[in-house]
Amino acid sequence: MKFVATELEGVYILECFHAADNRGSFTKTLHKSTFEKHGLTAHFEESFFSVNHKGVVRGMHFQTPPFDHVKLVYCNYGSLNDVVLDMRQSSPTFGKSISVKLSAENHRALYIPSGFAHGFETLEDHTLMTYLTSTEHAPANDAGILYNSFGHQWETTSPIISERDLAFPELEAYKTPFV
Repeated sequence: MKFVATELEGVYILECFHAADNRGSFTKTLHKSTFEKHGLTAHFEESFFSVNHKGVVRGMHFQTPPFDHVKLVYCNYGSLNDVVLDMRQSSPTFGKSISVKLSAENHRALYIPSGFAHGFETLEDHTLMTYLTSTEHAPANDAGILYNSFGHQWETTSPIISERDLAFPELEAYKTPFV
């Protein structure tokens, strides 16, 4: 497993171990001692997955303190552009975002620390996305930023997006709790 730093401090692209043979394939997305060697948490309390149509945009999601969390995300099937937005007010990259392609073919995962909003857009039908979080879901602390309010250029021109995600405030109007 290889950890690749991004321009957002603490966000890593993981190039996961992958093997394939006549039976199919095998991918390792989490290895506790390797994560700890890099100073990263390997403690996750919940796991979710979503199955998505092509053109879906989900995001930009996060939980506020004290239930903020680390996320480990990866694409089991299909492909997507994963987007991470820095919400840490004192960060030199506050308000900046990155996009990383995750797919069943490239065997990448993304490690996202607390203080970042997360979302993605799917590039094909039946895209399966898995999320692990370091805290349990806390509905009262569930929050988000409007997906098109922070300068990211989405590939999808007519996204399929939930009413909930469309109701999130714009980044400029949101008072971030992350210092």
